[in-house]
Amino acid sequence: MMTAPRKLDHCVLAVPSLEEARGWFEALGFVVAPDAQHPFGTENACVFLADGSYIEPLAVGHRETCEAEARAGNAFITRDQAHRFRIGTPSFSCVAFASPDADADRDDMREAGFGGGESLAFERRFRTPDGQDGLVGFKLAFARDLRAPDVAFFTCQPTHVHKPDRSALTRHANGALGTARLVMAEPNPTDFQYYLQHLTGDREIEADSFGMTLRMGRSILEVATPEALAIRYGAARDERRGLSFEGIVLAVRDFEAVRSFAPQAEERHGRLIVRLGAGAFVGFEKESA
Repeated sequence: MMTAPRKLDHCVLAVPSLEEARGWFEALGFVVAPDAQHPFGTENACVFLADGSYIEPLAVGHRETCEAEARAGNAFITRDQAHRFRIGTPSFSCVAFASPDADADRDDMREAGFGGGESLAFERRFRTPDGQDGLVGFKLAFARDLRAPDVAFFTCQPTHVHKPDRSALTRHANGALGTARLVMAEPNPTDFQYYLQHLTGDREIEADSFGMTLRMGRSILEVATPEALAIRYGAARDERRGLSFEGIVLAVRDFEAVRSFAPQAEERHGRLIVRLGAGAFVGFEKESA
């Protein structure tokens, strides 16, 4: 059973605080959206990209609310808390796919054996760069493979009537245009072939001894062996089993602007790699023609 192809909506970066995350991304030449609070205790300050995808730095804003939501079975919060406990911060924790119908996705995941609990619907306030306030809403449907506890996948359906204008937030001084690839690691990537194929809807994966890649719309999901991860991105991963979400690579037209903000970036295999703390990385590669 295969689903229709899904495209990347956003990825979640678990961070110790929004203040620290804002400092990292602004220093790298990104425009960062104003802080926003979720009704279940977390908060974000997103980095929106011109291709419609975005990075969501996520922090715990009100611990007591998060703990109460976790006890009540909030799947988003329970996964975030587990990830912070097991992996720490900063680290990429979740991948969200765009969806027109989260309830249908929930049923589809259950039928495929990857059900991750009930859908979660919520609204939150947002503020535009010019100070205008608005309301956005979302419904999430979760997937789960117990062999991969350290990265969560869900679909994200916008439920607001009017889409907010984020164009001013997508003009980054470093030239970032969109998400080229998400980079994960696992000693035997093809063990997760069916799970990831069902999530992405990609019927034609590319696989070799160094890993496999799947399409998510215009973006790529790359699952590399630890050896390939070290060679391509200079990132360390041991031989423990299960998917880990190591980093994100963004498309740019050239490297000149990136280098002006990140002179410490390491060049590997035609990409520039910047570390966020001791673990996660943000990379840049030239936009494909």
